[in-house]
Amino acid sequence: MTLLKAGDSIDYAVTYLEMDARPATPIPHMPVGASLALIRAEAPPAEYFLYLYGQVGGPYEWTDWFRREDSEVEAFITDPATELFTLMLDGWPGGFFVLDTRSAGICDLAYFGLVPQAVGRRLGHWLLATAVHMGWDRPGVQKLTVNTNTLDHPRALGLYQRVGFVPVRREAASRILSRPREV
Repeated sequence: MTLLKAGDSIDYAVTYLEMDARPATPIPHMPVGASLALIRAEAPPAEYFLYLYGQVGGPYEWTDWFRREDSEVEAFITDPATELFTLMLDGWPGGFFVLDTRSAGICDLAYFGLVPQAVGRRLGHWLLATAVHMGWDRPGVQKLTVNTNTLDHPRALGLYQRVGFVPVRREAASRILSRPREV
């Protein structure tokens, strides 16, 4: 393995995925063994979204929203067609997802993930399958979309495919690292 430093450039691949029909499997039951709640945020402040975004995405170079104007973040997260759901795990935010239906007929799973302390507790599949069913429950949805990249968790692409997403295109990208990273 090679250690890249913050400030180094890294190449990565983005995979775009789609789902054209609701999964045949029913919405999963909430896992047992932990105190869990899934809560929809009503017009959350931009800082709350950025907190979750940073906690979940920090290890994976999710930095784009931190470079945007506060007004742009606020407009995105308070748009009535954008919904943020927080997974509360034993009283603390263990993960989140954002459903974005601003494009007619499409529900984009704009953000999805668990904080590092919740990874490995067998919550990812349940949370993703729940997000997918909730996306299909939105009026007029004909397709779900999501994207992931090779900087994300190494199991992300496989998890999306296991719940029914199909890759439709892939593109190369590069970015400057915000923190050291082994490759």
